[in-house]
Amino acid sequence: MTTTGSDSTYDPPADPAASAAAAAAEQTPPRTDRRVALVTGASSGIGAATARRFAAGGWHLLLSGRDRRRLEETASGTSSVLLPADLAAPDGAKMLAEAALREAGRIDLLVAGAGIGWAGPFMAMPHTDIDRVLFLDLNATLHLVREVLPAMVAAGSGRVVLVGSVAGAVGVREEAVYSAAKAGLAAFAEALRQELRGTGVGVTLVVPGPVETGFFARRGRPYHRSHPRPTSAGRVAAAVWDAVSESRDDTYIPSWLTLPSRVRALTPGLYRKLLDRFG
Repeated sequence: MTTTGSDSTYDPPADPAASAAAAAAEQTPPRTDRRVALVTGASSGIGAATARRFAAGGWHLLLSGRDRRRLEETASGTSSVLLPADLAAPDGAKMLAEAALREAGRIDLLVAGAGIGWAGPFMAMPHTDIDRVLFLDLNATLHLVREVLPAMVAAGSGRVVLVGSVAGAVGVREEAVYSAAKAGLAAFAEALRQELRGTGVGVTLVVPGPVETGFFARRGRPYHRSHPRPTSAGRVAAAVWDAVSESRDDTYIPSWLTLPSRVRALTPGLYRKLLDRFG
């Protein structure tokens, strides 16, 4: 009982159970009936096209990238949630995963599309650029997968989509570090797929050839080869959609890009001769 002048107010004792329930409600992430996809690199290129394809398919989208304005363009006309993040930052992957789970309560699909390129002779490549390509194209992706995977495994379902490159399958001259990063991603996909067998969580490796995006301009050198011809980001997005819908382990865009890898595996000498001539 508290008394101030002639007025009296009774303060009932707090109900511990009610207080705990209220606190839990504040900490419980919002839920959605729609499946949830976290797409990185969604501000442009393959990531943006993939985000739009899954939004059209009824998924709830969490879009991440460094450019908020371009993320807003990707999200235009959808109910997507923007989660701008810099995966190059030391805790970038952890902070993004925590924000995504806090926002949606779960992640059913991770499309790891963020990455950069660099073209030119390896001996001319600055050490800082070596580190930057390896970190963004390989390390950051692995850290992000590490952060979101426990929730998927606990739920008994989910899929991780890793955006690789044909460069990682065959090795491309004057793209040595980029090729190494994408090859590492391919090996990671295969190893992780084996570890996750029986958990309900799948891994898909997407292997596109050259794609008509701003990637080549950003890396500092336009695409100059006559073959293979660049494909559209929309075509890659459609392939990602099909691969997720059908739970595929791998998908190549275009599909004939499996041929160089097969030639390399069966006749490495012939493969290198062809590479010297046409690569």
